[in-house]
Amino acid sequence: MLNVYICEDDEKQLADLSAIVRSTIMIEEYDMTLELSTVDPYELLNEIQDKKNFIGVYILDVDLNTDIDGIELAAKIRQYDVSGTIIFVTTHEEMAHLTFKYKVEAIDYIIKDDPIKMSHDLKACLKIANERQSHENLQEDIFTVKVGSRRRSFHYADIVYFETSDTPHKIILHTENSMTEFYYQIKDLEKIDPRFIRCHKSFVINKQKIESVDLKNRLVRLSNGDTCLVSVRAISKLR
Repeated sequence: MLNVYICEDDEKQLADLSAIVRSTIMIEEYDMTLELSTVDPYELLNEIQDKKNFIGVYILDVDLNTDIDGIELAAKIRQYDVSGTIIFVTTHEEMAHLTFKYKVEAIDYIIKDDPIKMSHDLKACLKIANERQSHENLQEDIFTVKVGSRRRSFHYADIVYFETSDTPHKIILHTENSMTEFYYQIKDLEKIDPRFIRCHKSFVINKQKIESVDLKNRLVRLSNGDTCLVSVRAISKLR
């Protein structure tokens, strides 16, 4: 999933940009979420600096009326997210050349003068970001499933384990701090990558997330604190 971040110092324009992003995600059913909408560039930086293995979409005003402008903010964002999509939305057309100076590789520099054109151009940028992510998902270690009418993507490194749901033919995917339920066959999950092993008829675990194994009670403890059952047949895999 792509997280979208907006930084705009004008409250009304911030609300307008947020509305465009939310409606576009909902209508187009993009695998995105509006993670943060703020007037404070440092709030945005604090939000992303501890994240790992993520790619964001950043919609930035150029003149933020703080000690850094949007282009400098983009340069700082690149320290944490080298592959993120950066979009500038501004009235300062004359500052476009600075994006090359700071080497932030923005995909567009949208001028606010025409609200209708601005909305159209922003939607086009979100479409490009979504298509890029979909293409990268085919090439990277990413597991993508359909959840309701939307598609969700997870890095293999973030998946702790899968378990069968009480709902027939459904699986629950566990990360360190979330659960996602979707339709899938558990027997197919151990085939998606060598790091996943089936330790029980109801569980497929990421062996890189194992904290400890209790062979006597046939339990495995994982990095998120959960424990999974281990079948007699699977004990040899865990030794």
